[in-house]
Amino acid sequence: MIVPADAGGIRRAAALLRAGSVVAFPTETVYGLGADAFSEKAVAEVYRLKNRPSWNPLIVHVPDVAAARGLAREWPEVADRLAAAFWPGPLTLVVERAPHLTQVGADTGTIAVRVPAHPVALRLLEACGLPLAAPSANRSEGISPTTAEHVLRSLPDVPLVLDGGPASWGIESTVLDVTGPVPRLLRPGALGLREIREVTGKVLLPEDVADGSARPSPGMSKRHYAPRATVVLTDEVDLALVDGTVGVLTYETADVPGAEILSADPREYAADLYAALHRLDDAGVATILVKSPPDTEEWLAIRDRLGRAAA
Repeated sequence: MIVPADAGGIRRAAALLRAGSVVAFPTETVYGLGADAFSEKAVAEVYRLKNRPSWNPLIVHVPDVAAARGLAREWPEVADRLAAAFWPGPLTLVVERAPHLTQVGADTGTIAVRVPAHPVALRLLEACGLPLAAPSANRSEGISPTTAEHVLRSLPDVPLVLDGGPASWGIESTVLDVTGPVPRLLRPGALGLREIREVTGKVLLPEDVADGSARPSPGMSKRHYAPRATVVLTDEVDLALVDGTVGVLTYETADVPGAEILSADPREYAADLYAALHRLDDAGVATILVKSPPDTEEWLAIRDRLGRAAA
């Protein structure tokens, strides 16, 4: 059921969360499937609805830095600087988990936490009084939802979806591990590396993690963010291949009937990427030809998402 994210909708959502149920809600990145982060029953329902493997962890959403510190065994100084610069916002920090807390998902001894910037998410966190584990509100490996309608198409059994309009960033948060002496990027995302380096200096790049093994961050699986159609990355779109069964996603003006033509600005492209993949899936194409984005740092998160969608 989709309900407006007004005062009444938030009260209903908060009551469901406190009762151990799940609720989908908007963040500035994508829509999340929220549950009481330390209720085994509620977290198990998230995994069940998403058909999510148990080794894939969840990000915990909290209303402020003080709440985040309360979930950590140790809160490093660099975490304070990053939080001051980017929270609320699309940055997730991985820290050592406080020993009195149950593990959220995969047992790594760490916890991934962020303060979302969306006003509906913040009002919901305040109303329910719970830290909310909230992966993207879609079936595992599928396209992340950027609207309330996307949520119900993928997860029709979700009891309630708060409709806060389209997600503004349209791509997941950047995940940074700050448990070591040098921060390590685990998942590229909405917040760029350049901005992070202005606060931290050096940032290590992600290491490969085999599917089936525990990891400290979501978004590290080989296949992820994928539509039903087969995604093929290509440097040049061959118009001879384009017919009713083949769709095209590009970022330049192109004379291709029915093509999804997104902005050549990476921020604007990211904001519409998942929605464009949803539209192509809805059109019933079997294959989506995607013009490969530039090999620059500004496009890192987009290349990551498209590469996993094509795996």
